[in-house]
Amino acid sequence: MPNSPLVPTVRRRRLGATLRRLRNSAGMTLDEAAAAMGWKGPKLSKIESANQAIRPGDVTALLKAYGISDPEVCTALENLARDAGKKGWWQTYSGIVSPSYADYISLESDAETICAWSPLVIPGLLQTAAYARETIAGVTTFRTPEEIAALAEVRLARQSVLTRPGSPLELWAIVHEAALLQRFAVRPTTMREQLRRLMDTADMPNVTVQLMPLDCTAHPGMLGGFSLASFPQPMPVVVLLENLSGAAYVEGDDAAPFTKAFERIRATALSVEDSLARITHMEEGHRT
Repeated sequence: MPNSPLVPTVRRRRLGATLRRLRNSAGMTLDEAAAAMGWKGPKLSKIESANQAIRPGDVTALLKAYGISDPEVCTALENLARDAGKKGWWQTYSGIVSPSYADYISLESDAETICAWSPLVIPGLLQTAAYARETIAGVTTFRTPEEIAALAEVRLARQSVLTRPGSPLELWAIVHEAALLQRFAVRPTTMREQLRRLMDTADMPNVTVQLMPLDCTAHPGMLGGFSLASFPQPMPVVVLLENLSGAAYVEGDDAAPFTKAFERIRATALSVEDSLARITHMEEGHRT
């Protein structure tokens, strides 16, 4: 019976793309790099295209052939090779979570930092259960109540990256003030609870929250929201762009404009202190 084809997981794609970039930087062709490992060119080509796995020890040897000895780089890529085929907790929801969403959760779980610009909704890592259910139900056009409940569970489960032992995710979230003016007719207390959640998470040492005021000046974020996920070197930044049809990713040099855009958005937004003061004021307004 023939072997099943290897599924090119997002981790394996990131590893392959990084190894290709490092090979090119070393000025080596596929055949030259493969020969240094005692391989044929097609094997390395499959590794770089995420269609074949590579052992952590071979990653180390390949990096040595490329003249790379930085222990942090070697460790990062060895770990990525080791974890490339692992299934995450989100696989339990494979019938609910789309492949593009699963890819993002995998990226989020591996990331060191995420910078999110969210002009319309509060970022998923900062949402309450009620807010998650209401917003998922509001934007979906085909999900059943059971599927909406499951997707809300997934969204809350993702938040564990903020408290993971040893290396919690560093999150910098910039939210437009308009997103905090949302009203929920079915459960009016939803936004008050959500504002309180923002206040609580903003106190975490690894979480920074800023507000973009209603009367802000023009800035690059007016073109839409995005998230920047950063990883240990030498892996490049990955940009997530979401829409009704799913998610799209931007990597490598193409991510540079988004990094610059986030810096301008951050400079345009209220300061961290003023942002928290405004969120607190809005939360107090829900008590009357």
